[in-house]
Amino acid sequence: MRARIGQEAPTDLLTTVRPHARSGVSRHARRATPASTRRPALLLSALLTGGVVAAVLGLHGAPAASAEPTSVLEAHQALLASDEGLEVMPRASVTVAEAQARLQEVAASRAARAEAEAAAREAARPKFVLPVDGARLTSGYGSRWGTFHYGIDLAAPMRTPEYAAGDGVVLRAGPASGFGLAVYILHENGDVTVYGHMDSILVEPGEYVDAGQTIALLGNRGQSTGPHLHFEVHQGGEDGPRINPVTWLAERGVQV
Repeated sequence: MRARIGQEAPTDLLTTVRPHARSGVSRHARRATPASTRRPALLLSALLTGGVVAAVLGLHGAPAASAEPTSVLEAHQALLASDEGLEVMPRASVTVAEAQARLQEVAASRAARAEAEAAAREAARPKFVLPVDGARLTSGYGSRWGTFHYGIDLAAPMRTPEYAAGDGVVLRAGPASGFGLAVYILHENGDVTVYGHMDSILVEPGEYVDAGQTIALLGNRGQSTGPHLHFEVHQGGEDGPRINPVTWLAERGVQV
């Protein structure tokens, strides 16, 4: 109830105000609110206000911040997409001259390695071999049946491979009297080896052959009593003296 002018205020209103006055607290102290109680309220208000503004902007299509690339590759792709038509090249770490020098270095290294490997294979391969593997010596060098046998006979099954006894060049290859078919090979020291009675010849005159290379298939042609190779050695040339092939082979580390 409002108090009329000139009338005293109700005693209950006076009692609610007077205790503050009796407590001795000043008017300014009653009005001031402690900072510790106001600041959390202000901070909460600001956070709520900011969230509302952000929500409103999001609803109205405010542009969102673009996500950063997750890798160097994506960053590079983004760069290329933004500079369409512009050639982008990696930063060079060596010059063309340095790259060419490196190529030459590798080529030289490979050539040297290939040369070393070839030399190793050459050193490892045999220089002289028995003309027929697993053959049986059926007739030696010397007198036989009232004549002189100038070679050795190595018996083996028909069409067994026959090998060049050493490195050389084929002098002759083809039909020959008494032998049916024959091959003559000239070796580096001038000696000539002769192979006779083969079933077929696999080389041609002028061809270079290595020791152990197949030159023919064993046969029974000409004056022969069974499949075998007749092998001769002409010392110093085609017309040189015919020497014992067993001795010639033994001097070169090959046992018959």
